[in-house]
Amino acid sequence: KRVGCSSISEERRRREAIAAATCLTEALVDHLNVGVAQAYVNQRKLDHEVKTLQVQAGQFSKQTAQWISMVEGFNQALKEIGDVENWARSIEVDMRTIATALEYVHKGQLTSASS
Repeated sequence: KRVGCSSISEERRRREAIAAATCLTEALVDHLNVGVAQAYVNQRKLDHEVKTLQVQAGQFSKQTAQWISMVEGFNQALKEIGDVENWARSIEVDMRTIATALEYVHKGQLTSASS
């Protein structure tokens, strides 16, 4: 009878060991699943952040292009103002030359008329 009890005890220990191993396996799998689930959630968040960053980068690129265009237009306007200023100086020099010539002619006529 003792041998029979021993075998029942061994069978019971074997079942308990299997049950414990099964519990351990389930606990490990659950732990891994939590990690995998968290990694999946993190990946989705990263994907969303990447898409948001791409949209913002595109908007920034468009805005930068607009700023560059505005600066180029401003530079062109400054060049044109400089061209007008140079043109005005040139006209002023020509007008002074003409005024001097007219004064010279006028003085010459006055001198001729006096004599």
